[in-house]
This record gives sequence, structure tokens and C-alpha cells, in this order.
Amino acid sequence: MTRIRPHVPDSRQTPTSPTSPTSRASRLPRRLAAGGVAVTTAALLAAALAPTAGAAPRPSRADAIDNAASVLAERAGTFGLTAGQQTEVRDVIVDPDGTQHVRYDRTYRSLPVLGGDFVVHLAPDGSYRGASRATERAVTPATTTPAVPAPKAADLAVNALRSVNLGETLRRLTAKPELVVDALHGTPRLAWRTHAVALDAQGNPVARTVITDASSGAQIDAWDSLESVTGDGTSLYSGTVPLETTQSGSTYQLKDPTRGNTYTGDAANKTDLCFFGICFSRAPSTVFTDTDNHWGTGTTSDRATAAVDAQYGTNVTWDYYKNVHGRNGIAGDGKGSYNRVHYGNNYNNAFWDDSCFCMTYGDGDGTTFGPLVALDVAGHEMSHGVTSKTAALTYSGESGGLNEATSDILGTMVEWYAGNASDAGDYLIGEEIVKPGFGQAALRFMDKPSKDGRSADYWSSSVGNLDVHYSSGVANHFAYLLAEGSGPKTINGVSYDSPTYNGASVTGIGRDKVGKIWYRALTVYMTSSTKYSGARTATLNAAKDLYGAGSAEYAAVAAAWSAVNVN
Repeated sequence: MTRIRPHVPDSRQTPTSPTSPTSRASRLPRRLAAGGVAVTTAALLAAALAPTAGAAPRPSRADAIDNAASVLAERAGTFGLTAGQQTEVRDVIVDPDGTQHVRYDRTYRSLPVLGGDFVVHLAPDGSYRGASRATERAVTPATTTPAVPAPKAADLAVNALRSVNLGETLRRLTAKPELVVDALHGTPRLAWRTHAVALDAQGNPVARTVITDASSGAQIDAWDSLESVTGDGTSLYSGTVPLETTQSGSTYQLKDPTRGNTYTGDAANKTDLCFFGICFSRAPSTVFTDTDNHWGTGTTSDRATAAVDAQYGTNVTWDYYKNVHGRNGIAGDGKGSYNRVHYGNNYNNAFWDDSCFCMTYGDGDGTTFGPLVALDVAGHEMSHGVTSKTAALTYSGESGGLNEATSDILGTMVEWYAGNASDAGDYLIGEEIVKPGFGQAALRFMDKPSKDGRSADYWSSSVGNLDVHYSSGVANHFAYLLAEGSGPKTINGVSYDSPTYNGASVTGIGRDKVGKIWYRALTVYMTSSTKYSGARTATLNAAKDLYGAGSAEYAAVAAAWSAVNVN
């Protein structure tokens, strides 16, 4: 958590934003006329964008993909698509009015293009409206033949992993290089993307992704590969909570058939064994069972207690994304993930892993952290899964800060959504898991991120050089200001006092609207290379879609970004 990682700045352009007619939402009243009942954001958007009687049916996912394919065929030059390039659909969003947003990844001569992703925006009739692109440059590297051999790239990545784990004895250290076209860091060039993985002295995983120039061997960028925070059952942190389980004979399994069969298993204090990105063995995830369907005791002496927290966190996160954003599961496909608790020995971390589509929780060392199964940690880590299936924000530089901030922001929204009296909503990250040995009340503080001694309150040209958990402070601060406004206040018994860079007073619009704006920006407008300036554009586009270009919400988004020096 305390490591500061150097970052090589890039010169890529920020994503472009589509031009589109002013949203009909801007012409709707904020309240229903009858009875003065407030219109929810979801209802407002649905009403604003709903098809009129006799209109064509709302396009399906397949329709959107077909329409986008036609646009790509007609406008190949617009997207820099040349001979040797191929595209693959990553995600599809269809708005209530039929507007379509199709997200693509790109390859060049079968090589993945880092920063080659883009989103095609289509009108309800399938016509082209605009695009959001990770790079505007032509994806045509000078060569696809590396001067630096794969073994050399592997050695460089191994050294990079060792350099950020000084003093650690690393075991089973392996590295797997893959040729890519790097369009994230200036002029597209051939590069090696190498995943270096190992186990530390306690048997816990460490991993680093290293981007190396395939012509010179120079390191272009590097980042930690594990996206993590150093952050009816009776739980540790959330009191007694309801659980949906599966009956099997005379026993019950901690598996939820109503949420894609999401389940929680016991890792038995073991760890994963992975080489070259392939896991030969994983810590187990033996499904917890019980005879009376009452789980846990609220104490760590019962191994099922941490499982209760993990399953509950998964459930609430699933419900938040489905009920608030209409997303059915982390990948949007209705399929559940799974949890592993009791991973490793005294493991002070939790992480989401795309390769197993699972959440993993350590027990903590008892001095710095307790078991890392708190609700906002679950929401944070599972939101990494949502990001990976949508914008796939690169985990370094400003994009990495936005990746972490997305998990902090949406994880916080999960905690507020839960409405759990035992773990009331707040703007503190990981406050439940920290112990006195950590030395502060939470991992991070959204109202004034610098209270942790490392995070940035405001944007500067050097913010991308910070570790992503600290460069995230700019967006976290933005989100708090947009939700609650500036100045001193007490919310749910917690005191906050949020400053602004420009000295202006900011009025909040409420956290529900913030969550909707950020989610739409993430899933519709952000790309892998989005930086803070691009995030401003993306959230303004989202606010325009949801509330109208002339709305108070749109103006508040602009004001909150200016308050953290993103203009």
C-alpha cells in the first residue's frame, strides 16, 4: 500500500466525445405533477427516452452489433481500420430509447492493440452518431518483428517485479511475454506485455505487468496485476443478514441460486500456484455447508463467519448493479462469481481476479487489518470486475487512478445502497477492517483524500506518477463534492470537511445521481486510456444523457471537476 511507483508519462490524446442532439431529459420536469412525487433518475431517463407508440421495437444486443458492424464497414477510415486489423466486440449498451453503444477491442496482424479500443455510438435507427476512442493515432507500428527476444523481455519483467518487492524472498517466480502493439504511450510501436508472478515468503501472490519496447528493451510502463486494496448469517461487520442458500439433501450450501449461483468457499489458508499466466493449482473454494441454515457466529473462531460477510457483500453488490443500473451480474450476463475466504496466512489483502472470475479475501494479520470481508471492500473489488468488462481502464498512470477510483466510488455506493445499520454508509474506504496498528481510521478518505498522508486532493501534471491507490484521490474527491458539496458537515455521525482547489463553494446533487453518472460514463464513454480530462468529458456526457445539457446536474459535474483542478 505504501509503495510509490514511477510511471512513464504518455502523450496520447484523450478520448473524443460523440456529438448528439440535446437529450429530451432536459425538457422534462424534475417532479411528477400529481402529488409532487419525485421522479427517480432511472424513471426520468426511461420516460425521456421511451419510444413513442408505434415506434420500432427497442434494438437487441445482436441488432446493435450488426448496426455497428455496418458502420465500421462504411467508416473504416474514421476509426483508422486498415488491412491487417480486426475488431472484437467487448460490451454492448442499449439505452431505453434504443440508442446503442458498442465497445470494441482491436488487433493488428493478430497482435492485441493496447489502447486500440473504441466505442461506437449509434442512434435508435442504427445510424452513426459518434465515437469514443482510446487513441486517435493510426495503429500501424513500423515492424512486427521484435529485436528484443522473449526471454530477455521475461528477464526484464522479473527484475521489475523484484524491484518493487525489495527485501522479499520470492518463490516460483515466472514470467510470460506476449507481443502487442502499444498505442497507449504515444506513437504505436511493437512491445512485449509480460505478466510476472511469484509467491512471497508467506505464500501470498505478487504480480506485475510490464510493457517493454520490443525494439530497444526500454521499459514503457508497469503496474501491479492484482487490483486490490490494502484493504440468515451472523457476520463480522454487518450484523445478522439474510442469505439465499441452496438445499442439498439434509444440508444447505452457501450458494445463491437467485444471483447466478454465486457461492462462497473456504480457501483453507492455501494460495494459488500459477506459472506463465496458467494456474496449475488454485487455493480451494470448498463451498460452505450448514445443517440448520443459520450461518456464522459473528466471531473469527467460526470459519463460516467471514463467509457470511463475503456472501452478503456479493449479494448487495449484485443487487446494486441490477436494481440501480440494470446490470445483471458483474459481466452483465447473469452469471455469478464466487468468493474464497481464509486465503493464505495472515494475508492483508483482498482481490478480484478475472482469470477465475472470483473474489479472494485474506484474514488480515490481526494487528494492521482484520478479515478483509467488509461490505465496501466487496463492492470495491467486484467493481474492478465491472471495469474490466467495460472500459478496462489501464491499471497505471491517470487511467489506473480512475480504475481504483471507480471501485472506491461504486463500492461506496454499494455500502450506501445496503442501508445496513451495523455498517452505515459513509465516505471512508475500509473503515471496518483497519486495526489500531494501521494508524488511521480508514484506508482512504473521499472528502479530503490527503488525510491518508499520500493521496492527491487535486489534479496536477504529476498525479499520474503516484501509485494508483493515491492518484485515485482526485476522482474520489470529485465524487464526494458532487454528492455532498464542500465545507464542513456531519453525515451518519461522521464529520467531513471537504475543501476545493479554486476556493469555490460546491453544492452536492446527492450520491444516487453521482453513482448513475459515473456508471454511465464508465460503461458508455470511458476507454482504456481515459485520463482525468477525459473523465471530465465522459461524466459531462453522462450527465447530459441523464439530465440534459442545461440541467443543474450537468453544471454541478463541471463545477465539481473544477473544484479538484480538472478543467
